Amino acid sequence: MARSNGGIIGIINKTSFGKSKQTVKTSSGDITLQPGTRVVRTAVVAGGGGGGDRGGGGAGGLLNREVNAKTSVTTTIGGGGAGNSDAGVRGVTSSLAACGTTYSATGGGGGTGPAPGGSACAPGGSGGGATVDGCGQIKLVGCSVTPPASNAGVGTACQGNPGGLGTAGPGSFALASGGGGAGAAGTAAVKCGSSFNSGPGGAGLDVSPSFNPGIPNSGVYAGGGGGGSDSRQTGAKGNGGTGGGGAGGRNPCGAVAGTSNTGGGGGGEGAHPTPGPGANGGSGIVIVKELNKASGVWSMQSQFAAISSGTWPDGSTVIDYDLNFLVVAGGGGGGSTNSGGGGGAGGYRASGFGPSPLRHSVLSFTGVCATSTYNVTVGAGGTRGVDNDTAPAPAQGSSGTNSIFNVCGAAPVKIESAGGGGGAGFCGSGTGSSGNNTNTGGNGGSGGGGSNSGPGGSGNTPPTSPPQGNPGNTGTAAASGKGGGGGGATAAGGSQTPDASGSPGGAGGAGAPNDILGPSTTYAGGGGGGVPSGAQGSATGGSGGAGGGGNAGDGGDGIAGTANTGGGGGGSGRTAGVANNQGGNGGSGIVVVRGPSARTFAVTPCTNTLSTHPGGDKIAKFTVSGTLTVT
Repeated sequence: MARSNGGIIGIINKTSFGKSKQTVKTSSGDITLQPGTRVVRTAVVAGGGGGGDRGGGGAGGLLNREVNAKTSVTTTIGGGGAGNSDAGVRGVTSSLAACGTTYSATGGGGGTGPAPGGSACAPGGSGGGATVDGCGQIKLVGCSVTPPASNAGVGTACQGNPGGLGTAGPGSFALASGGGGAGAAGTAAVKCGSSFNSGPGGAGLDVSPSFNPGIPNSGVYAGGGGGGSDSRQTGAKGNGGTGGGGAGGRNPCGAVAGTSNTGGGGGGEGAHPTPGPGANGGSGIVIVKELNKASGVWSMQSQFAAISSGTWPDGSTVIDYDLNFLVVAGGGGGGSTNSGGGGGAGGYRASGFGPSPLRHSVLSFTGVCATSTYNVTVGAGGTRGVDNDTAPAPAQGSSGTNSIFNVCGAAPVKIESAGGGGGAGFCGSGTGSSGNNTNTGGNGGSGGGGSNSGPGGSGNTPPTSPPQGNPGNTGTAAASGKGGGGGGATAAGGSQTPDASGSPGGAGGAGAPNDILGPSTTYAGGGGGGVPSGAQGSATGGSGGAGGGGNAGDGGDGIAGTANTGGGGGGSGRTAGVANNQGGNGGSGIVVVRGPSARTFAVTPCTNTLSTHPGGDKIAKFTVSGTLTVT
């Protein structure tokens, strides 16, 4: 009889086309797998045990293995055990259920206390640390009676290690040992000369070689809690084990809880004179990596069938990551002639950093190609207005151009900020190129200021949530000659008073501070409104808004908005008998993208720059249009 596999005899081989997609679960729930996934690598970490009366809590059990899985898996994340003034509470089991089989990691054992029989939960994924009574007599407290004369918690085979043994303290004081960790047993309390030192927690286990970069806590989990130390004795408390174990307490310092989502054991308490509870254990975690795998010997026919069905590994991988961003468009140009309006700031959009009311949600990428390239556009500032009594050019400043972080070509993952509106330019006499006269500020990310009683332009145009800018303000009549301020990211353009008091032209609206680059920098300030020479009360031009807004001219040219801030240009003020005073150009925009340390950034062209934050995050700063590649 002919064989469909080409005559090859042996075990049935199965491919897994999981593209190395990785999912981290810190709360219970299901994970939907890639269609071609058949095998996953999983790390299952249970909740750590709570610290006891000096005894450190044991780490949660840790499983790191490959399992068969298809379509979806169900995860349960165990909580940490509560600390106690006698014996700490055992941590809660974590598990992963796949293809009808449940893989469970046992909760860490609670740290013991000195009371006989009071430590029934000391054994666990890793055992809790032990305590002895003040007379130096080893007591068989808790469930562990093997080996004989041991009051340390035992660990679960292939998941953890035992807690350390207790030892006698001087007089009536007790010492304690550390809880066991996934990588090592807890260390016993020891006498060293006249000092009695409590034991540190056992080290956790580094699972990062089995997974993609970027898993929480650098991939080290399930460290034991340190033993507490009574401050009436000479000695030291025990440190927590690497992998989230909490340090033991010693008056006046309390015990430290195990780190959340590491399965670390809680530190044992060392309070005096009023005993307190040990610290809580840390909650667990489950990590799932969908594998690309096709082991064994394959016939050409079987391989072709797998390729046709999309279940043959092709070497491609997918990754998950979050990106924060700052996208600021080009500011509008300032208006010209008698009293030009200030240019509106470029639209401001940001996540993760800056004023919280203006923060967009972070961009989350799930299951994207391991190497992905995104287009970035940095908007130019708008052109300044010129005096149209003698020139055929517009007196109104032009709008800035949009800045874009183009992730997928459409909202909500295409982040686009609108250019700031141009400041109004109106001669008052109406001479020159009259078609280029306008007393209304332009609309945009933030609106341009008005001139000669004209209204300011609208901000947040087109509308976004949170809003990307604010409106410009109205200009006063030509006789008073004061331009309205351009709008900024956090405030509307300033108003002005048409009187002889000498009040200045409208100030530019304030921009928004943002520390996505590390140091805080303010972006998207509006341009100030212009004032003509000889204005009543010796009025001066409006100041530019914080964030790169240009100052206005008082009988002179407006000042340009600062480059790469999106600041609006300042409006000009006419000098009597002199033509061609001009507004200030708008400042160009900027785009900044910040991602996790596990990712690698590359940018083009080289004018754009890369840096690493002291905390490890990668940062790409774009001052000209280009591309960002994330791997």
